[in-house]
Amino acid sequence: MNNEETKVRVALGYTLNLGNFQSLRIDLEVSDNKRDGENTNDAFERVYAFVEDKLAEKVREASQEIEGK
Repeated sequence: MNNEETKVRVALGYTLNLGNFQSLRIDLEVSDNKRDGENTNDAFERVYAFVEDKLAEKVREASQEIEGK
C-alpha cells in the first residue's frame, strides 16, 4: 500500500464548564499520511499524541483567559 493512500485522522474535543449554565467547547482534528517506516498503528499513535497535547494546551489557555476575566 502506498503511504500517500494511507491516512489517519484523529478528532478530540473538550467541554469546559464556565458556570451559570455556560460552557466552551474546544474541538481539534488532524489528519496526516502514514510516513515511511510507520505502520498504520504507529501513524495513529503519533497523530493522536499531537492532537491530545494540542487540545490540552488550548484548554489550559482558555482556562487561564477565563480566570483572568
